[in-house]
Amino acid sequence: MFTIIDSVVFIVVILASLCIGVYFGFWKKTQTTDEYLLGSRTMKVIPIGLSLIASQVSGFTILALPSDSYVFGANSLWMCVAISIVCPLASYIYLPVIMKLKTPSIFGYLELRFNRTVKIMASCIYILQMLLFNPVVAYTPAIAFSQATGINTHIVTSTMCIVCIFYTTIGGFKAVVWTDVLQIGGILASVTAVFGLGVAAVGGFDAVFTKASRGQRFDFNFSIDPTKRDGFWQVLLGCTTVWVYNVNFYPVAVQKYLSVPALSNAKRVVLLQCLGLVFVHFLSILTGIIIYARYEGCDPIQNGDVDRADQILPYFAVDVSRNIPGLPGIFIAGLFSAALSTLSATFNALAATIHSDLIAPFLSNDVLRRREGHILRSIVVIAGSICIISALFVDRLGSLMAFINGSVGVTCGLFVGLFSLGMVFPMAHSKGALWGIVSGFAVVGTITIVNQWYTLHGITNNFAKPLSVELCETPINITQPSDIHQPEQPFVLFRLSFWYNSVMSALIVTLVGLCVSWCSKNDRPWVDPDLISPIFKFLLVQRDMNGNSLDMYTIASSYDTDKYHFEDSQS
Repeated sequence: MFTIIDSVVFIVVILASLCIGVYFGFWKKTQTTDEYLLGSRTMKVIPIGLSLIASQVSGFTILALPSDSYVFGANSLWMCVAISIVCPLASYIYLPVIMKLKTPSIFGYLELRFNRTVKIMASCIYILQMLLFNPVVAYTPAIAFSQATGINTHIVTSTMCIVCIFYTTIGGFKAVVWTDVLQIGGILASVTAVFGLGVAAVGGFDAVFTKASRGQRFDFNFSIDPTKRDGFWQVLLGCTTVWVYNVNFYPVAVQKYLSVPALSNAKRVVLLQCLGLVFVHFLSILTGIIIYARYEGCDPIQNGDVDRADQILPYFAVDVSRNIPGLPGIFIAGLFSAALSTLSATFNALAATIHSDLIAPFLSNDVLRRREGHILRSIVVIAGSICIISALFVDRLGSLMAFINGSVGVTCGLFVGLFSLGMVFPMAHSKGALWGIVSGFAVVGTITIVNQWYTLHGITNNFAKPLSVELCETPINITQPSDIHQPEQPFVLFRLSFWYNSVMSALIVTLVGLCVSWCSKNDRPWVDPDLISPIFKFLLVQRDMNGNSLDMYTIASSYDTDKYHFEDSQS
């Protein structure tokens, strides 16, 4: 349980975040819209890199990854390899195009490359994705706080969201970045402290390895069977696709790349981000293995000490740090820091996306000049309110790891396919992009929904590694399930590993997009070379139907930046 020292540590972190938001909201009243959304494009590499690590590492990462490796083993370690692969892809294929954007939303690219319909459809899918993702982000630290204090998770979630909405609404982009810089300290302190104490509690790395190997936690799966839950190919292919999106096209990340002055700065941000992500993911996954080694003979889930696997990390953290005053407070503060940084970044990115893509094009310049600031802040408040309400139902989703990677993976793959269609394949056009994203969303969305239904009803294979209660002090009576009445397994498409959802959606969008583009007439035959990745410009064949020589133009000048009034507007 929390001590007074733990409470003080936790409160200090929350109050520090609020103070930063208040500073940028009240002492910096003259923020322009450009400053509110992009920090005036003058931000430095280190704070932006640290902010990106914090916003990409949610409470889900810190809480769900250890619990997943505790139950299913260490195959998730291949995520670190996937993230390492994505770093050069970002720097040399996609980032040179993205950094030419002069709008606060990545989806502005889609209007330039294809048309407004494709842009609006992609924006709406992203908004839906965030509305599903944010409640999970808000709920995960509440699990730990409830485990440590006994306070109801819904009360904790609502309080945290209100704090986040407050400082994001009044402080804007710079408040988000500088609170992230503060919060990454709490995240790293939390992850590192629990990892170190866990190793010491088990008896060193040798003891961890011996016990984990005995419990099959290091049984790495290299099978190509796509119905296996985890494995080298499942994690590597699926996670690479997801992180191509997270690093390159995730509006939160793009917004922060655009806040630095030049492409060279953005490349350094990507490198710093990838190094930090690999470090945090590696420690989090190994922490789950350490937890298994600690409870090898007495599983807290079957013993009744915790209600679900997602509570295993906070239970472990309190267990190994009970004699160290303040450490449980640092752990809980780290979880809250991760959640607050992710939520604040997504709320700000949602404001940029909704305002730029769905509102600004339909309002007059005069209305925008007068109301832009109010519109942006209203979007943050509405998005936060939806998050609070939706978080009430998160505890019914089952495994958070499977739900996030399954549902969010679909949209990640859609965007990877769509933006790759635009940046890598010059022959693709708007009809192909539109049919590609509709096909991918319909096919893989259906597979994901049916798969999740079967999973929640226990029809598909669980793939959990063995857990024991032999050494529990209190005898546990567990009834083993009978194999006689096992339900018939569903069709193979509905048993595919959730890691493949992103891969399938990316492939469908790309292949359908290319086929439709090949078979249909292009309504925009000339493609601006600035919209194509430098590596793939050799595929570009200009098709000016009139035979006239067209001047080169850039993304900056071709988009209607007047709609954003970055220089003039006061928000």
